[in-house]
Amino acid sequence: MLLVMAVIFFLSHQPGESLDLPDIPNLDKLLHGLVYGVLAMTVIYARSPDRVTARPVHAFFLTVFWCVLYGISDELHQSFVPGRCPSAWDLAADTLGAVLGAVLFLVGRRSPVARLLVTGRGRY
Repeated sequence: MLLVMAVIFFLSHQPGESLDLPDIPNLDKLLHGLVYGVLAMTVIYARSPDRVTARPVHAFFLTVFWCVLYGISDELHQSFVPGRCPSAWDLAADTLGAVLGAVLFLVGRRSPVARLLVTGRGRY
């Protein structure tokens, strides 16, 4: 989780045009969603598996809330970086990515392989 947060911070700290992305419409929003989806998965994974299993809805909302707070701090951080500016659309992409990442993690953990990885228990 901390590594993903550090990568987000590092990328957000790059001046305006230093990230040379291909000229694909809305690619930056897709990347925001992807990175925050991974962040959501790592946030849930960092929680106790027993707590996630006992209260999955609570884990979902807490994870999304945490990711949105980090997204807000990321946008605020960008307002101090030359050539960058905060964007509500970026925050919306972050939020959507976090929601999808949390849902994928919670649904995926029902499979025997995912259960073994997450809890260390399960059968093949």
